[in-house]
Amino acid sequence: MLNSDQITEFAKEWYKKLDVHAPMVEILPYIADEELEMVFPEATVFGWSGFESWYQRVIRIFFDEQHIVKECTSEISGNHAVVKVVVEWHASVWNPPAAKSERIKLNAFQTWEVKVVNEALKVTKYVVDDIKYLEGSAKL
Repeated sequence: MLNSDQITEFAKEWYKKLDVHAPMVEILPYIADEELEMVFPEATVFGWSGFESWYQRVIRIFFDEQHIVKECTSEISGNHAVVKVVVEWHASVWNPPAAKSERIKLNAFQTWEVKVVNEALKVTKYVVDDIKYLEGSAKL
């Protein structure tokens, strides 16, 4: 049976993969394929191919990433849940020809939909609802 501790641990594992720019083979098990919809501030993507295009682009822009799950609350209905996630994200970015990189620090407010598929938890929908920059942050 799906529970909120399992979902919180799943979210933390997901962000650890993003922090280290894990290869796609390690990330795909976390997301559904055909029904996946991911809404980011700069793009909406669908399915594994859409996610891969987005991911390959952002891992070439951001580095020294750190995601800290601040909140993760779940409304569970059987094997499906709607999850509200607040993640603090820090990342460096270098915009040529700048002499130095800049540090982005923000809280991202997200809504996920997850479900159990073949005994594994999968994200089916992932929406960045809002972002709030922290003091001293560079801007996206």
